[in-house]
Amino acid sequence: MDIAIVGAGAAAVGLLDTLAAIADTPGTITVFEPSPHLWRGRPYGPDLDTVLVNAPPAIMSIRHPDLGHYAAWLGTRGTVHLDERLGQPLVPRALYGAYLTHTAETALAGLREGGWRVRVVTARVTGAARAGSNWSLHTEDGRSYEAGHVALCVGGGTPPDHYGLDGVAGFVGDPYPLARTLAAVRPDHDIAVIGSGLTAVDIVVSLAARGHTGPITLLSRSGVLPHVWQLPVGHRPQHVTTERVAALHRQHGAVTLEDLIGLLRAELAQAGEDFEAFAAELLATGSEDPVRRLRAQLAAVDDSRIGRRVLQETAHSAGPYAWRLLPEPDRMRLRRHFRLATSVASPMVPVNAVVLLRLLESGQLTLTAGVRKIEAADGMFRVLGDEGERTFDSVLNAVNPPPGAIPPMAGPLVTALLADGSAELHPAGGLVPADPRLHVVGDLAGGGPFITSSIAGVAARAARVAQTIVAAGD
Repeated sequence: MDIAIVGAGAAAVGLLDTLAAIADTPGTITVFEPSPHLWRGRPYGPDLDTVLVNAPPAIMSIRHPDLGHYAAWLGTRGTVHLDERLGQPLVPRALYGAYLTHTAETALAGLREGGWRVRVVTARVTGAARAGSNWSLHTEDGRSYEAGHVALCVGGGTPPDHYGLDGVAGFVGDPYPLARTLAAVRPDHDIAVIGSGLTAVDIVVSLAARGHTGPITLLSRSGVLPHVWQLPVGHRPQHVTTERVAALHRQHGAVTLEDLIGLLRAELAQAGEDFEAFAAELLATGSEDPVRRLRAQLAAVDDSRIGRRVLQETAHSAGPYAWRLLPEPDRMRLRRHFRLATSVASPMVPVNAVVLLRLLESGQLTLTAGVRKIEAADGMFRVLGDEGERTFDSVLNAVNPPPGAIPPMAGPLVTALLADGSAELHPAGGLVPADPRLHVVGDLAGGGPFITSSIAGVAARAARVAQTIVAAGD
């Protein structure tokens, strides 16, 4: 069994961890990764300590389905990073990267001990083609490698430049690592941040920690901030589950958005909660004053109601499976609520929410919705929106790439797979394998939902791919 893994981020770690646990017959594993930060991917490389893991340890385990794996590794390391409102350790992402590195190295050691030949090739894969029952992979240094199965673990795309500012002095197209990009920002500059999601939160919190004194403005079409994490209450969904969705599909031959709403309604009813009130609260997200909403959500961190908790968990567990079964009109309905969905499914941690609220209340941070145009002019940036025109010294891009976006570094490889007929592009974005020996793990996978994959979702997919490869036995 010869396996090629293209990319060495979290998806590759999850794949290797499962292979080390279940693969009895040894073979060869070749991992291709040109980055010096093996096993960390783009999100978890060295950076400022203010760039935090944005979720509690229980849902950050890369070992599926062992929810305690990361927490066990973290141990007392998390003590100094406790978010007191959440009651959970929220560590710098670089420390989480150390966890991924440890997990990968442990898996590699176990595989080698079991007779596997494992190598890491520090070159980018630029082409792949089927060669009989095998694959032939080509790297940028002109070498070729053979494999029976290929797993693409190349991560997500790069932030889109919606306003055509790439190359303009003072514009930061990709903010990570913030340790590098923020070093060039003068502390008194009038800063505009494009976006109001989690990346924007990272930028604002890190600017504040560096002592930024100038005004900061979040430029957002929607004007919606992420929701705020709530204390874990130990509730496990009984109705909004993959098993219940599958049962509906078997029973009716289809699954609709109304079916999913019915499952959520039953979940809340069992907990004695009012679905209509919960839905009204969610739908008010886009119209309610964001400062008042943020203040209310911080006050509700320990609220015992389960509604948002259920949506946050099931969006990443049952959600990807349910999405594939929905008819296209229902998918379109959900896409219209994209900003609300991502705000709920990917909330910010309370420790960061406290900083945002302080800056908003002081007036140093403002949130501007309805932005239509940003252009460079005379060494400044002019922003036109519903509230008129403003100028800024610097602009930082915090727009996240959509799921299914092709990373530029993987572009030549994807082009080769398409030309070979080994894969095809999904109409909604992403790559769909046309060969059972080709596997995609992560946001590049076509046909997935419109929200970015969580670590738990990546781990689950990586485990399924490992099981598929081992079951094939070739």
